[in-house]
Amino acid sequence: MSVSDREAFASLTRRDVLAAAGAALLPLQARAQGTWPSKPVRIVVPFAASGTTDILARAIAPELQRAFGQPFVVDNKPGAGGNTGAAEVAKAPNDGYTFLMGTVGTHAINAALYPKMPYDHLKDFAPVTLVAGVPNVLVMNPASAERYKVASVPDLVRALKANPGRLNMASSGNGTSIHLAGELFKTLTGTFMVHIPYRGSGPALIDLMGGSMDVMFDNLPSALPHIKSGRLKALAVTSAVRSAALPDTPTVAEAGGPALKGYEASSWFGLLVPAGTSTDIINRVQAEVARSLAVPAIKERLVAQGAIPSGNTPAEFARLIEAETKKWAGVVKASGAKVD
Repeated sequence: MSVSDREAFASLTRRDVLAAAGAALLPLQARAQGTWPSKPVRIVVPFAASGTTDILARAIAPELQRAFGQPFVVDNKPGAGGNTGAAEVAKAPNDGYTFLMGTVGTHAINAALYPKMPYDHLKDFAPVTLVAGVPNVLVMNPASAERYKVASVPDLVRALKANPGRLNMASSGNGTSIHLAGELFKTLTGTFMVHIPYRGSGPALIDLMGGSMDVMFDNLPSALPHIKSGRLKALAVTSAVRSAALPDTPTVAEAGGPALKGYEASSWFGLLVPAGTSTDIINRVQAEVARSLAVPAIKERLVAQGAIPSGNTPAEFARLIEAETKKWAGVVKASGAKVD
């Protein structure tokens, strides 16, 4: 080896050593970006199975698995109006392996409703994307509707005023939009129903169809199959306009008369990760969710279930969360809703 060759080799060796040393000092998170995901990813659903939060998580999980080559496992962690599962994600490592299917409850309503929260919904999470928005639907057990002679929203108001406290209102948990939709209805109509919170829409719907509950303002996707089968009676949707999934069902504002003019209480569901998660991972997942929701078969299936697919950017989702936090704080204050 010539002198010049030895000098070139020595120079190359020094560069390699310095490069290797520099790589060793890079944050583990940054080094992992290129290989993420290298193991299964968990999507925490903070409610019981069979509700809309669960339905939407299971709709996108297979698409993410196909895109990234690792299982995206849906993990139901119900309790405390979604706070139990959300708190678990807030405390999880920010390595991209734990996502939350958050809701208007976990990331807007609960902050105003609960006197003490186990997480900060703005500081402890990074928004990824809004998956879908959905209206709620006011439904009754058919036998209860017949017993109290309810065929419309005005009929329900009359029945409630004639029987204060005799009808039970099921919800998917304290602080959910399902709960607050009912509280807002009660406030505007001057009526009273006994609120019975469950650990998700699934178990609440079972009892509603079974007859131990009378009324529920459920998310449309989870209630729709039971409305179509006749096991639930739909009175109205809670959105500002009618739903394409139930075009013959009026809105609460449309059917309820002057007291309910302007009534609106819809829900939304979106992916979030612990604060500090790599923006590269966030952007990759957002892009894939947006692509998946645009696939005609998936989009049509969700729309048929009453959902409005989104897939917006992390910044757009963050702005929605901030706006909804302000809106629902006002609703909670005006309604006097309490955790019970």
